Amino acid sequence: MSNYSESLAHLDSYISARVPVIGMRSIEQQRALRLLREAAGQPRRSSMPFWIYTRATGLRDLRTNSPVQEDRSLVGAMEFAGKQFGSRANATVVLVSPDHLEEDTPVTRHIAELARLADENSGSIVLITDAPIWSGLQRLGMSLTLDLPNTEEMYGTLTAFLGDHSGHIPIEWDDDDARRAAEFLNGVTEAECVNLMATIAAKGSILKADVLGLAQAKDRIFSDLTGIERVRLKESDYTIGGLTNLRTWLARKHDMMHADLRDSALRPPRGVLLVGVPGCGKSLSAKAIAHEWQLPLYRLDMASIHGKYLGESESRFREALAMADRVAPCILWIDEIEKGLAGRDDLSGVPQRIVGQFLFWLQESRSRAFIVATANDVRSLPPELLRKGRFDELFFVDLPDGQDRREIIEVYYRRYLRAEPDPEQIDRLVDLSEGFAGSDIESTLHDVGEEAHLCGGIHLLKPSYLLDAFANTVPLSRVNPEQIEEIRAWGRERAVPAGRVSPLTTPGTATPTRRILFMDE
Repeated sequence: MSNYSESLAHLDSYISARVPVIGMRSIEQQRALRLLREAAGQPRRSSMPFWIYTRATGLRDLRTNSPVQEDRSLVGAMEFAGKQFGSRANATVVLVSPDHLEEDTPVTRHIAELARLADENSGSIVLITDAPIWSGLQRLGMSLTLDLPNTEEMYGTLTAFLGDHSGHIPIEWDDDDARRAAEFLNGVTEAECVNLMATIAAKGSILKADVLGLAQAKDRIFSDLTGIERVRLKESDYTIGGLTNLRTWLARKHDMMHADLRDSALRPPRGVLLVGVPGCGKSLSAKAIAHEWQLPLYRLDMASIHGKYLGESESRFREALAMADRVAPCILWIDEIEKGLAGRDDLSGVPQRIVGQFLFWLQESRSRAFIVATANDVRSLPPELLRKGRFDELFFVDLPDGQDRREIIEVYYRRYLRAEPDPEQIDRLVDLSEGFAGSDIESTLHDVGEEAHLCGGIHLLKPSYLLDAFANTVPLSRVNPEQIEEIRAWGRERAVPAGRVSPLTTPGTATPTRRILFMDE
């Protein structure tokens, strides 16, 4: 049953029971009013009077929309309601978005007195609001929440829109396209869905490619997000070198991300946890995935969710996850996730509660929000987060091997030097970059590109300048070898390798075991 149908059933029973206060929570005022008119329009209620108050129109008859009195104030509407409840039975007055419902105020106390008066004569007050209702008022009656349209409701809205425009503009969508679009539009209101479709139709056609384009169009609705930050991609974020195993795995997940899963027990891909050596492409991977999949990228900064007041951190984190559900399909990038989830010895209990929220969301959410979480110090993460089934996979991003370093060098050589690299020179750079992370290679070639720009071009640099730059670079793996080796030892045994890299072992030591990801050709 859709939420609309369920809400209609509840509202119908509350009206029949003559509940004195009926609170209806919804951010879609027009949809809530349609629900109310449908309930009030039942033939068995033809003799029951219904009046509705809004700021714009004042007090009117709900069925005929004719004005009841000249006074358009809320006070005037409540005085009218008091007279009706005191003089007749089965009267219903609807108040749309009155101010200050959340707290104990003169308005809420006045409405509470009206509710007690209505209760004596089988009357009802219906409050339509997008805000919470003061508990002292809400306890006098019942409440319901009209959620955003689910997939089936969204599908009905889309098919109605397509039917209205059929024959007027070319429409390439079939039923499967409408179903996929309905899933993509989860989290938007009915009005927003119509606006998005109208924007697409305004170009004169509705094409197959517009289904995926809804993800980008939907993103434009959310200009002021709570808890997550929209990341605008630059062209330099589109290409990533190495990480062959991870990229192959992601290609398969991309197909599942857009698959129709209605008739299966499968859920959309949940995401990937990338751990490993700093500077080897974990954060860049999130940007590359967003570009490759043509989905908006949002960043959740775990360090920024912590507040100084009791419950503030948990509230911020819950809002961020709820917003991720609403903007889906998207890529949700959680950078350095250990900063927000570490701290099992924290006596405040905040990290433990946030971990509990996150695990519940990973388990229960069915939105197409694909998480790319990165961690440098994976040892500080709670072990329950690493259990199979939380993320779709745990990948270890190691120092690139020779083949991966070649690919990375070629990418940044073309970017910063604006020239095609010489194969023999690349061979020497691969040898010189042993132990380099991807960030070490990028930084070195950026410095060379800067020098070439100042000299007037790469052809004016000394032939040995590029080789000297690599030879004189001290990578992180040599600056802090103990820490890097400790990270690598953990990753070899507990995670799937993201690249083709083989574990480096010293003579006389056994090769550590690790999980291997098998791919069909």
